[in-house]
Amino acid sequence: MEPSSDQLRTLAAVVEHGTFDRAAAALHLTPSAVSQRIKSLEELSGRVLVRRSKPIQATAAGAVLVRLARQVALLEAEAAAELEGDDPAAGILAPASVPLVVNADSLATWVLPALATLPGSVFDIVLDDQEHTIGRLRDGTAMAAIGSDREPVQGCTVTALGSMRYRPLASPAFVERWCPDGWSARTAAAAPMLVYDRKDALQDRYLGRFAPGARPPRQYVPASTEFVAAAALGLGWGMIPDLQAEPLIADGRLVVLDEDGAEDVPLYWQQWSLQSAALTAVAEAIARAAATALRPA
Repeated sequence: MEPSSDQLRTLAAVVEHGTFDRAAAALHLTPSAVSQRIKSLEELSGRVLVRRSKPIQATAAGAVLVRLARQVALLEAEAAAELEGDDPAAGILAPASVPLVVNADSLATWVLPALATLPGSVFDIVLDDQEHTIGRLRDGTAMAAIGSDREPVQGCTVTALGSMRYRPLASPAFVERWCPDGWSARTAAAAPMLVYDRKDALQDRYLGRFAPGARPPRQYVPASTEFVAAAALGLGWGMIPDLQAEPLIADGRLVVLDEDGAEDVPLYWQQWSLQSAALTAVAEAIARAAATALRPA
């Protein structure tokens, strides 16, 4: 016996919303009806599909069915849209939502203009570090991801997009205070360092080359635009992409600390192997924008 679309939709809602109560509200059901659907789906599959934690999380088996649920929902919406096109009397249908996971720096620079070329599409965007986006593909959270892992997730295809160049930058006031005589390994060990979040390894990789063993004070700024603003305000130095930094370097608000310290971070597009018009359109828009904004792969 195959799982029903209602069962799959309920599982996806429980994982997305984190509790039976919120999933029930989203589906216009009672919490007991949601619980019963999950229980019957677990009995059907012979596996535990969700961990009853706060928030509820999918198990490995549950993630497989969440992916299936999202695929079914997308294909159902596309089929309904095609049928609507054949029936002038049909009402206007909402477009299928395409869940994407994108690294913050790409979202802050070139990805949104790419998505804006698809005015008929709806997106559910999740932010994650470029080195951790593929986990969202595995757990069914996203249908496609932009990240730095070139190894395809099972059931996905991968395409090289290009790379973003990052350089160690700081404000003139920061330089005057911490390194008026030049940027050195000794200074890098003491001067405050900007870090996006605890997954962000860019600064540490740079220090591993420039000042091995350095453990400077850390300023955590978990937002891409504000990270750049923090550097311009003198809160610390950080690895900042040229796409964001070039105007600030040109007007003197940021300076390059180490001309040899650039790091090119490759980016890849991973998506489910799914014949979906919506997903194909997004992939093509992303590829066009990447060809203009990024350094060649």
